[in-house]
Formats: sequence, structure tokens, C-alpha cells
Amino acid sequence: MKHSSTYDLAVIGAGPAGMMAAYRAYQCGARVILLEKNQSPGIKLLMTGKERCNITNAERDPGTFADQFGRNGKFLLSGLHRFGVEETLNFFHENKLSTVIERGNRVFPESNRARDVLDLFTKLIKNNVMMLTGCKINSFVRKDKRIDNMTLQGHRAITVDNYIITTGGLSYPQTGSTGDGYTWARQFGHSIVTPQPALTPLVVRENWVKDLEGVSLKNVLISLYQNNRKKEDRFGEALFTNYGISGPVILDMSKSAGKLLSKGDVTLHIDFKPALDHAKLENRILRDLELHKHKSIKSILYGFLPRKIIPVFLKLADMDEKKKSHSITKDERKRMRLLLKEFPLTVTALVGFNKSIITTGGVDLKEIDPRTMRSKLVENLYFAGEILDLDGPTGGYNLQVCWTTGYIAGESASGKTDGKT
Repeated sequence: MKHSSTYDLAVIGAGPAGMMAAYRAYQCGARVILLEKNQSPGIKLLMTGKERCNITNAERDPGTFADQFGRNGKFLLSGLHRFGVEETLNFFHENKLSTVIERGNRVFPESNRARDVLDLFTKLIKNNVMMLTGCKINSFVRKDKRIDNMTLQGHRAITVDNYIITTGGLSYPQTGSTGDGYTWARQFGHSIVTPQPALTPLVVRENWVKDLEGVSLKNVLISLYQNNRKKEDRFGEALFTNYGISGPVILDMSKSAGKLLSKGDVTLHIDFKPALDHAKLENRILRDLELHKHKSIKSILYGFLPRKIIPVFLKLADMDEKKKSHSITKDERKRMRLLLKEFPLTVTALVGFNKSIITTGGVDLKEIDPRTMRSKLVENLYFAGEILDLDGPTGGYNLQVCWTTGYIAGESASGKTDGKT
């Protein structure tokens, strides 16, 4: 397709939101230029879902879906009713990308390849949208309540009717998410809710976690405490690292942990046996000790814990691993039970943006029209994707924000809404 030197719309940032916005605007008849400072588009998209790309979550009710984003979720409702989960799945299926639904309603490409999602968009954009990669923006010129033009590195000026900023947040800065969009938004008068890492592993004080690196926990209940008060708990999977703990449960709790850390000390309690209350667990321990009275306590614990945790567990319980089961005292049994239900870790920090999946914070939603994604301060400026102050849990929720807000912004900024759906 030949492009003229004049475009109707510039989309800045070729991540998931930007590519969706550019393609939707093209569908609506706009001449679109898509600008990306990296040498290729969608670098972070290739990393999502452990390179499998958790496209969305199959929760089709807009209200229930939006609830996962807390108070800010209401902002999404209008967009989800227009281009929600159902429409997103139809979009991928119509473009020959088959999907599968896994535990927790997580939706993945049937191929398990994030590359296939990126290739789909690359194919849709090719010949339809002018994409410039390795393209950095020097400045914008604003006149009254509109952007008049922008200047690229090399002093090339581009003038279009509308602009969409989809530059993401600060997570994984090595992929190009370095906060450029926040700087521009501030220049246009927008408020930025302080960006913080979200969906990130936690650092703990206990040095012995290094010995547990790589140990996976399944079906555990992890609780977040401050001042001996439970603040939050989640059930699922976790993973020990050489500096602390990660995994889906931890990532989903990290935003709360970060807020609590600003107020004081934070601890985690791991319940290895959430299906058993204290009384039932006591009976289970007694039964196993009686059945295997001549075995060591270390052997008994194989039925309760991953093997690699047992030496640490026994040290914390102040018990000799060679001690026979028939010699275990009532006090030792109590220490075992409490540790199995309330295994403690002291949180000292979030790992940070280098390993955070998304950013919490961003452009204040009060300054954005949720029906169009247009700025309330600059007439021809729109935002979409992670740059917005919207963040949800793991499970495909955050990529759906990109698809929804990108679609709405692209359609609105095109100036035409009578294109293909």
C-alpha cells in the first residue's frame, strides 16, 4: 500500500494496545502511522505468559471482569461492553488464531506461542498501516488545546489530526518501557498517579530462602500481615527464589505488599495445608506419628512438605531430623502444626520494575473519557494500554485492558466509527 506524506492519526508505541489501536483506526478508514522506538514491535508481548501470551481471561461478564481492577475498574465498563472478552476472542478466531482456556479461565494461543500473536498483528498492519521502527520522538508542539505537530529524532516533523500514546509503563524497562509517555502526559498537563511495580516478586529477609530456590508450592494459602493483622490472603501457587518468593499468588499480592511496606513491617504466612484446620491437622500429625512410630520425623514430613523445605522447616521448629516419631513431644507437635499452618517470611521489598509484569499508577483516569479514551485536557490526544492507571491480577486481565482501550482509542481517534467491526 502506498502512503502519502500526510496521516490522519499517529499511534506512539507498537505494543499490544498500540497495534490494536492502529489496526482498528485503519479499519475505520483512517490513514495511520505507527511509531516504535525499538527496532521491532511487540517486544514485551513476546515475554507475556512465560512466552505463551495469556491473551485474556474468559470471564465474559463486564462487571465481574471490571471488579478485578478495584475502584478503577468502573472506568473499563464502557469499553468492555463495546469490545470485551467475547469480542476479543472473536477477533483472534476470525484472524485464524485458535485459543485454549486453562485453569483460572486463562486464555492462551493453542500453539502456546506468544510469537503467533505478534505475527498476527504484524500481518494485519503490514500494507495497511505505516510503521516506523527505531523511531524516537524529540518533542511535541501544542497550540491552545491541541497538539499541532511532533518532531522525530532527526528533526522530521509530523502533523496529524489525532495522537494516541500507547507507550506502556515502567515494567521491564529493557523492552523499552522507560516512562516516556508519562513525561509527555505531564507536559500536556495530565496528572500521573505515582507509578509503582505491580505483579512483581517479593524480597524477604530470611537468608535460608537461597537453599529453597526453585521449590514450587501448589495449593497453598498465603496471607499478608502487618501489625499482626491479616490484610489479604490468596490461594494457589508460589515459587521460592534466591532472594525471596514469586509465583502467581505472590505476584497478585505484590501491589498490596508494596503499599503496606511504606507504612511498616510486612510478613507472609504460608499455610501448607489449607484444607485442614488446626484440629484436623493435629489429628493427621498424630495419626502419621503413630503409624510410623519408628521412622524419623524427617521421613514423616515427606507427607506434608516438598523435600527441599524439610531441613529448613526442622531448623525453624528446633527439632532434630533424626529423632524418632514415637519420641516427639506435645510441644514439638504443636510447633510442627503451627509452622505447617503459619510458615513465616519477612518481606523487605518488591523486586522492582526490572521483574514486574506491569505498572500500577499512570495517567489519572479522571482526566480521560472512558467512552473514547480521549484526553479531557487536549482535544486531539488519546491514551490506551498500560500507561493508564489500570492494573489487575494475573490471568489475562491486563492484556485485555490493552485490547479494549486500544480498540476504543483507535476507533475514536479515527474520526469514523462506521468501519468493520
